[in-house]
Amino acid sequence: MIVADQKSLKEILEMVQNHNKILIIGCNGCVTVCNSGGLREVEILSSSIKLARKKQGSDIEIDIKVLERQCDLEYIEEISDVVNDYDAVISMACGVGPQFLSEMYKNQTFYPGLNTTFFGGATQHGVWEERCAGCGTCAIHVFDGLCPIARCAKSLMNGPCGGSSNGVCEVNKESECIWDSIVRKKMEAGKLEDLIGVKGFKDWRTARDGGVRRSVREELVKGTI
Repeated sequence: MIVADQKSLKEILEMVQNHNKILIIGCNGCVTVCNSGGLREVEILSSSIKLARKKQGSDIEIDIKVLERQCDLEYIEEISDVVNDYDAVISMACGVGPQFLSEMYKNQTFYPGLNTTFFGGATQHGVWEERCAGCGTCAIHVFDGLCPIARCAKSLMNGPCGGSSNGVCEVNKESECIWDSIVRKKMEAGKLEDLIGVKGFKDWRTARDGGVRRSVREELVKGTI
């Protein structure tokens, strides 16, 4: 899933300092799962902004709404009849949300309430970790299901660097060396020979460095399924 963290209240207050009537829109997708942009977080942010503005001697009117997803045009159309009733809108979604909203409602001002961080999952309650870099050419089958692109600080494809020690990454001492895990898993499975030989250069043409990427399912576009 996409993992995101809420921006600081200070930053959000600065964004809306010149607005007196705003709408905060949450998202029932990934950001609800990681407790950053669902109904609960939207309600808390609304209360926090109102309290902060009251202390400043400047009241603010806030309405809230949570959409099923903000990355799907059919759902963001649900606010078409009210979106222009506000001075501005805060999107509590990943970075896709405020962009889709801005593209659909060109006369409204949208602010991001979250910082999008990575693709990952929960490793324990309240902790999420990166697992995918979205590079577009998945090769984790070569590494027994573990990704050195997203999980190695240097995205090395041919084994660990010389700086890792005792299974710990030299760049981030709080992270495991994923190559240590890959090698150990191969050894335990009796498949260490899989790592012998030099892997070819990674094809980065499918990664985001080539500009905006697009996935097209022709059968869906043509309505054949």
